[in-house]
Amino acid sequence: MYKTLTTTLNDGILEIAINRPDKMNALNQDVMKDLGLAIDEIYKRDEVHGAIITGSGPKAFIAGADIAEFLTLSPNQGMELAKRGQVVFQRIEVSPKPIVAAVNGFALGGGCELAMACHVRVASNNAKFGQPEVNLGIIPGYGGTQRLVQLVGKGKALEMMMTADMINAEEALKWGLVTHVTTPEELMDKARSIVQKIHTKAPLAIAKVVRCVNDYFKEDVDGFETEVQEFAKCFATSDLQEGAAAFIEKRAARFKGE
Repeated sequence: MYKTLTTTLNDGILEIAINRPDKMNALNQDVMKDLGLAIDEIYKRDEVHGAIITGSGPKAFIAGADIAEFLTLSPNQGMELAKRGQVVFQRIEVSPKPIVAAVNGFALGGGCELAMACHVRVASNNAKFGQPEVNLGIIPGYGGTQRLVQLVGKGKALEMMMTADMINAEEALKWGLVTHVTTPEELMDKARSIVQKIHTKAPLAIAKVVRCVNDYFKEDVDGFETEVQEFAKCFATSDLQEGAAAFIEKRAARFKGE
């Protein structure tokens, strides 16, 4: 089904691997098209309750973009390229189902941007992150200038983007770019455990959390009002009734997403 991805559905988790190991899994137009289709699967397939995005091979998550594609682009074509990429990554960011990045090796340029679009980032201890676009005379175009500031703060984001320096997994943990660091062997198991834990919670509530958190960063939206509205909607769900009953009865809740 995909030219540049491999996908596996394990226990409700759609595992998506960028599969261009000879190119260090670099993003190109085929990858972005395939990613868009894979995100469709996450949204549409009821049997999918979450996803993990990773890279094939031990060296790279995604080591940037396929630069050869940039050489013939006009400004208008560059704008369209950025817009298409931002649409795909935005759909990851607002997904009502959890999407975890399992970063194995280099996450540079568009790879770092893709990881940042995911809800949670787990890194192996050989991971390296960076936005080195200024080395090529360009800037991040898939949301990197915005999400990096949100995650690590203005000062560190500016330093990373202006110097093009990479940071390792422990530095990424220190700065809040990732939430866990593991060995390469434990990486996927850790990512799976996070998705599975989220799956035990109320799915409608999870989707509402995602929406409220994302609204915090929108200048034209009052995130507090979003929270009030989404909180109120919870009272129309059977999940709230089930969650409250399970709490009172001291048992595990059996949520249905209703």
